[in-house]
Amino acid sequence: MLRQFVVGCFTAAAIGSAAFAQSAMAEPMNVRGDVVSFSDQTLKVDTREGQTVDIALAEGAMVSGVARAAITDIKPGDYVGIASLPMKNGGSGALEVLIFPPALKGASEGSFGWDLKPQSTMTNATVADAVKGVDGRTVTVTYHGKDKKISIPEGTPVVTLAPATKADLKSGAVVFVPVEKSTDDSLTAKQVVVGTNGVIPPM
Repeated sequence: MLRQFVVGCFTAAAIGSAAFAQSAMAEPMNVRGDVVSFSDQTLKVDTREGQTVDIALAEGAMVSGVARAAITDIKPGDYVGIASLPMKNGGSGALEVLIFPPALKGASEGSFGWDLKPQSTMTNATVADAVKGVDGRTVTVTYHGKDKKISIPEGTPVVTLAPATKADLKSGAVVFVPVEKSTDDSLTAKQVVVGTNGVIPPM
């Protein structure tokens, strides 16, 4: 089940590009917030922007959780998705790190704009090395023949994917939902990432 979610969701999006193929009638976006309710395949979410939205889960929609990982779990050769911000002294500082399962290595490789915070980017890349730095850990990642160094300060959330079900879409649960917004402003999702066991989706 988890592998189905992984292939269905992150092969298309890999935490960075559109979770759905764009069409003339809809646009991809991300919803982050707290579950108000879930019934009849409709997920009601209080978003971080202060709105309450209804998200229709598509037939066969997949649900995944996240599990806590450690900075020391990041090894050379791992494929990761790292949201980061530019640092004042140059370079990038991580906001969160997702360690992808091996089956997704190479999915949506690259570095592009991300909506976690203003000016943030998402880098999906392979870890070249991980060495101890002054401020936590500095990881060198590679994508499309380019190298990028990203500082991972102490306390940065590091997670990997974990099993979850629709039963976990309880009131108060924190979710990250890649959705497709139609021209009538209705939202549809094929995947939901939900916080479980005290671990919330940091992406």
